[in-house]
Amino acid sequence: MEITILGIESSCDDTSAAVIRNTTLLSNVIASQAVHVKYGGVIPELASRAHQQNIIPVVDTALKEAGVKADKIDAIAFTRGPGLLGSLLVGTSFAKGLSIANNIPMVEVNHLQGHILSHFIDLPDRKMPHPDFPFLCLLVSGGHTQIVKVSSPLEMEIIGSTIDDAAGEAFDKCAKVMGLPYPGGPVIDRLAKEGDAKAFAFAKPHVKGEFDFSFSGLKTSFLYTLRDRVAEDPDFVEKNKADLCASLQKTIIDILLDKLIKATKALGIKDVAIAGGVSANSGLREAVAEAGRRRGWRTFIPELKFTTDNAAMIAISGYYRYQQGMISGLDVSPVARLEEIL
Repeated sequence: MEITILGIESSCDDTSAAVIRNTTLLSNVIASQAVHVKYGGVIPELASRAHQQNIIPVVDTALKEAGVKADKIDAIAFTRGPGLLGSLLVGTSFAKGLSIANNIPMVEVNHLQGHILSHFIDLPDRKMPHPDFPFLCLLVSGGHTQIVKVSSPLEMEIIGSTIDDAAGEAFDKCAKVMGLPYPGGPVIDRLAKEGDAKAFAFAKPHVKGEFDFSFSGLKTSFLYTLRDRVAEDPDFVEKNKADLCASLQKTIIDILLDKLIKATKALGIKDVAIAGGVSANSGLREAVAEAGRRRGWRTFIPELKFTTDNAAMIAISGYYRYQQGMISGLDVSPVARLEEIL
């Protein structure tokens, strides 16, 4: 039996809609919001307004590209959270309206689980490699850094998490103090390729949780290095930008891999995936692939188009939930924090 799902993603600053038939992606449309660049970060109110402007044309385009009419959709999967409350409200409200108008059931999706399940999306021209259950997923984004044990599409356990900043926050905050444009992560990744990763040494954390992360100490170490060196030479950052980026990126990757390797050893799991916006980082992708070759892992690294926020991952997650009859009522409301959705 074929199941067709419309996915809607509006958790932050990308408005996206996608159509999936079973696990095969038929369309995935994303409207990004350039308005935030000049502010050096996402402005929630501006994001909400942009979602309101974008959501109708984005959904309409996704349906047309898929060749599917709205009344032929089996379910509408939407991001309930976590994310920016105003942005989530736009997507949730639109899903409700479409549900009522066409008598289509709704399926709420955990945004982070969507990132993880993006590894199960197939493309029309080819089946993608999928991890076997159970597998470990290193989920790294601007707001979250976790190691998740995935036992099935509906059974996930967070075994490690950041106790302060997320990896993406560390990239963006350090980029900001260097005067790099927002978002800082991709800029650091580009400059790091030109620099010496051994040029500077930054602090690495020691936290109680065996698989937990911390990036606040690294951020502080980075800031103190800049403060002291700039006091001696006002042009220090400009002269050493590539080396600073390379050293910072390597430190973050080392922190991530150290805990991921510990988790694979402790649980005896050899299927390892990465997901989330920071999984687009070329240094991290290469490091995970190399660790896999050395340690006999089967590694799963997402295509770049599935690393950032997109509705395809919401649709695939909704597909698995719909299969199990996990239908949401019209009284469902979005939630900003992960703790509220677990």
